[in-house]
Amino acid sequence: MEIVTIVGFAAAVLIGISLGLIGGGGSILTVPVLVYILGVDPILATAYSLFVVGSTSMVGAGTFMKKGLVNYRTAVVFAIPSFIAVFLTRKFLMPWLPDPLFFLGESPVTKNTAIMVFFAVIMLAASVSMIRNKKCKDCDENQAVKFNLPMIALEGIVVGLITGIVGAGGGFLIIPALVLLARLPMKMAVGTSLLIIAAKSLIGFLGDISTQTIDWNMLLIFTGLSVIGIFIGSALSKKIDEKALKTGFGWFVLVMGIYIIGKELMDL
Repeated sequence: MEIVTIVGFAAAVLIGISLGLIGGGGSILTVPVLVYILGVDPILATAYSLFVVGSTSMVGAGTFMKKGLVNYRTAVVFAIPSFIAVFLTRKFLMPWLPDPLFFLGESPVTKNTAIMVFFAVIMLAASVSMIRNKKCKDCDENQAVKFNLPMIALEGIVVGLITGIVGAGGGFLIIPALVLLARLPMKMAVGTSLLIIAAKSLIGFLGDISTQTIDWNMLLIFTGLSVIGIFIGSALSKKIDEKALKTGFGWFVLVMGIYIIGKELMDL
C-alpha cells in the first residue's frame, strides 16, 4: 500500500474522531481528503462523501436515539423535501451540468473546479459558524417544541440542494434551523440533525449508483475507518473542552477553505 493511501485512510479516522468530538465538521473535510490525498475525481468524491457522511452519521444518530434525543416529527418535516432535493440534484442536475461550465476570458472553468470552489465557500461558512461558537439563548431543554413548518421545509430544500452538489452533510445549516425554527433544545437538535444527515446523504448516494463507477473496496475501508474514529472521538470528548476544540477546528477548516480556493483559481 502506497504512503499516500495510508495517509488518506489515516485522515478517514481523523474525520470520524472530529465527528465524535464535536458532533459535526468532520464531513466537510471528506471531499478534500478524497480529492487531494487519494486522487479521487471531485464529482466522484462528492458521491463517496455522501456514503461516508451518511454511514457515520447513522452510527452517531443511533446513540442519540437510544437516549431519546431525536425529534422524529421535526426530522420528517425537514427531511422529506431535503430527500427530494438531494436525490434530484445527484440524479439529474449534476450529470446535466456542462463541462466546462463557463469561461473566464480564455480560461475554461471546469465542472470539477467549480465544485471545489463552491465546496470551499461552504467550508468558509461552516468555519465561521464554528469559530463564533455562540450558544442559543432560547435552547431551554424543557420548553415545548414549536414548529414553523413552511420555513423548516424550505430550509430542508436548500440544505438538500447544497448536499447534492458538494456531498457535505450540512449539519452547520441544519442545527441552527432546528433550534430557531423548531425551537428544539440543542442536544435534541444535534441528534435530530444526525438522523436527517444520515438519511438524506444515503438517499442522495443512491442517485449516483447508476451514474458513477464506485470503488466499493476503497469506499468501505474509508467509511469503516471513519466509523472507528467516531467511537474514539466520543471517548475523547469526555476529556477535551468542546468549545476550544470546536473553535480550533473552525480555524483549521477556514484555512483549508482558503487554500482550496487559492489552489483551484491558480490552476485556471
